[in-house]
Amino acid sequence: MERLQKVMAHAGVASRRACEELIRAGRVRVNGEPVTELGRRVDPQRDRIQVNGREIRRESKRYFLFYKPKGVITSVTDPRGRRVVTDFFREVDERVYPVGRLDYETEGLLLLTNDGELANRLAHPRHEVDKVYQARVADHPGEESLERLRKGIRLEDGWTAPAKVRVLESAGKDCWLEIVIHEGRNRQVRRMLDAIGHPVRRLIRTRIDFLTLAGLKPGRHRSLKQGEVERLRERLGD
Repeated sequence: MERLQKVMAHAGVASRRACEELIRAGRVRVNGEPVTELGRRVDPQRDRIQVNGREIRRESKRYFLFYKPKGVITSVTDPRGRRVVTDFFREVDERVYPVGRLDYETEGLLLLTNDGELANRLAHPRHEVDKVYQARVADHPGEESLERLRKGIRLEDGWTAPAKVRVLESAGKDCWLEIVIHEGRNRQVRRMLDAIGHPVRRLIRTRIDFLTLAGLKPGRHRSLKQGEVERLRERLGD
């Protein structure tokens, strides 16, 4: 179940704020009954929603894997006019949105969908979905520093959960690490590596649970296969 104005916005009626005004004005009906309350929740696959007497189109559920390039905002809009991830989905009829975030300088795997329930499940920390990163860091962290990451790092917003960390390879004066976390704090991996004195030079998210970047280049996306969607739903207890 989703809020009525959200369903309307995703169906392309108007912005969410404009949809709220339509509801307040009594111009929206659900299953033939007028609705003026903004808290109303509906099932977009079952409920009949009409705006100004016309039934809105029910969106098909869409699921995409996207290789976000560096220098792109993980958002659907940006007041400063910078590129956002949805700029790469203009040929998609449905209004999809990113699940979770990657910061402006970080590249790698993002899931975009219009399935709000699955998105909420995927983002909820109780499911402990692995997020795998490859980080090129300054210098070569010693075992003591790596062990701090494995036990948890105290950041300004509290202790992190233990991470899985291993050294992948040297890169001159730098080093590539693989880091596996299941939290989703803002710039978490960067802050963890700053805390041990090895700031990030480059950061790539390579995997979300069983989903990987395989076959994708920066700026490209692909639809999830039906089997992948079903496996993801099963993984999240759907």
